Amino acid sequence: MQYRTLGRTGVQVSTLALGAMNFGAIGRTTQDEATAIVDAALEAGINVIDTADMYGHGDSEEMVGKAIAGRRDDIVLATKATMPMDDERNHRGSSRRWLVTELDNSLRRLGVDHVDLYQMHRWDPRTSDEETLSALTDLQRAGKIRYFGSSTFPAYRIVQAQWAAREQHLARYVTEQPSYSILQRGIETHVLPVTEEYGLGVLAWSPLASGWLSGAVREGRDITTNRSAHLPERFDLTVPSNRARLDAVERIVRVADDAGLTMIQLALGFVTAHPAVTSAIIGPRTLDHLHSQLAAADTVLSADVLDALDAIVPPGTDLAPQEKFDTPPALLDPSLRRR
Repeated sequence: MQYRTLGRTGVQVSTLALGAMNFGAIGRTTQDEATAIVDAALEAGINVIDTADMYGHGDSEEMVGKAIAGRRDDIVLATKATMPMDDERNHRGSSRRWLVTELDNSLRRLGVDHVDLYQMHRWDPRTSDEETLSALTDLQRAGKIRYFGSSTFPAYRIVQAQWAAREQHLARYVTEQPSYSILQRGIETHVLPVTEEYGLGVLAWSPLASGWLSGAVREGRDITTNRSAHLPERFDLTVPSNRARLDAVERIVRVADDAGLTMIQLALGFVTAHPAVTSAIIGPRTLDHLHSQLAAADTVLSADVLDALDAIVPPGTDLAPQEKFDTPPALLDPSLRRR
């Protein structure tokens, strides 16, 4: 396992981080299975576990808490807030009112007295940066969080938050967690240059592109992945962007074969090769999934391999732009573009 410094924090983290989204209802992973996955990940040298309050509506946090009991100090523990937790209109977002309440809920579910990294799961357009950063700074000073970061923020919002922290003399986001893979490279255009400029650590999620790069999605085969069952529209080959992804996958398979690598090794090696990326978040649903992903822990791709991938999916290109989660609201809502 390789280790890198998380932004400017001085904290050393593994280049593969364990994502716990599949713990509980989403991945149908039991507590025993989750604990076995955590055990194996820590044994392999992973020291970052990333979860969120809304994964299984708290189930993931509870399962992570039970799995790490007795070894909390060996783990860089990260969770997130802002996504809706129920139908109550104020049980979401990044207001001080909600963050103070929901962090306590997360700490209770995790069975700990602090988290190392508290992340805003999405940018909340209803709440000012000053309101959110002020609350997070106070929670940090209270010892409930060590650092805080953003997740899937547009580049301009990352910049705005950095300036707001400076202007208001508040602590700042030290990490960003964007979606990044061979098939979704849009963040290379704006987000990654910004994170490098401000010295943010980057924890990249979906490095296997929701299973497209796992080796399980191929031409002529039925797509039977867990993710395709939950989100069939993302794998419908009558959709042009999905067809484009499959065409790219078939070409990427040949690159992996020529390099003597599995698709998973190639996909994870690509993400961790970028100098702006600190860690790639893997989200295994089973022990077998974990072991296949751990095989990429020390993968280093040659320049020839990276050039071949650039020829298939050009830098800065998203093959499925409709699946971007950092799109400015005005591009999605026509009313925001008109007086």
